[in-house]
Amino acid sequence: MLAHALASLLEFLRAHAAWAAPIAFAIAFGKSLAFVSLVVPGVTLMLAIGGLIGAAGIGFVPVWIAVSLGAACGDWVSYAIGVRVKGGVRRIGVLARHPEMLANAERFFRRWGWMSVVLCRFFGPLRATVPLLCGVFEMPPLTFQLANCFSAFVWAAALLGPGREIGAALAGWLR
Repeated sequence: MLAHALASLLEFLRAHAAWAAPIAFAIAFGKSLAFVSLVVPGVTLMLAIGGLIGAAGIGFVPVWIAVSLGAACGDWVSYAIGVRVKGGVRRIGVLARHPEMLANAERFFRRWGWMSVVLCRFFGPLRATVPLLCGVFEMPPLTFQLANCFSAFVWAAALLGPGREIGAALAGWLR
């Protein structure tokens, strides 16, 4: 019964493969927006998308590019929000109650610069707020965008690739 359900799902995905990249873009974009990422299981979703494209035989490169661009665009929006709210962020929820958190974050950014964007992309709770804080702490836009785009492509490949391989192996096993 499970094998039949999976076979039906894969057949559906193959029939609608043209939607894979736009849907993956939308998921990565939403998952990359400040604070939304705290409730959206990004790693799980990206591994699942990789598994589905591998099992259905959907092209990796278009989905990889879509996920990368979605993640970079979501972070770009979060950065722009940070630039806009700047000092007002100190009055938001947990940061208002724990101002030392913002001070610690600022020290981290000042120490690591653009690498903070790259490093934090791979750590769930930090991934949700780092672009926003880059805007708040006035990281130069070009510096942020270069680190943002580079890390988005590396992150997408690191999550989609293993999922694709597992999905392709499972699809072969189901046959």
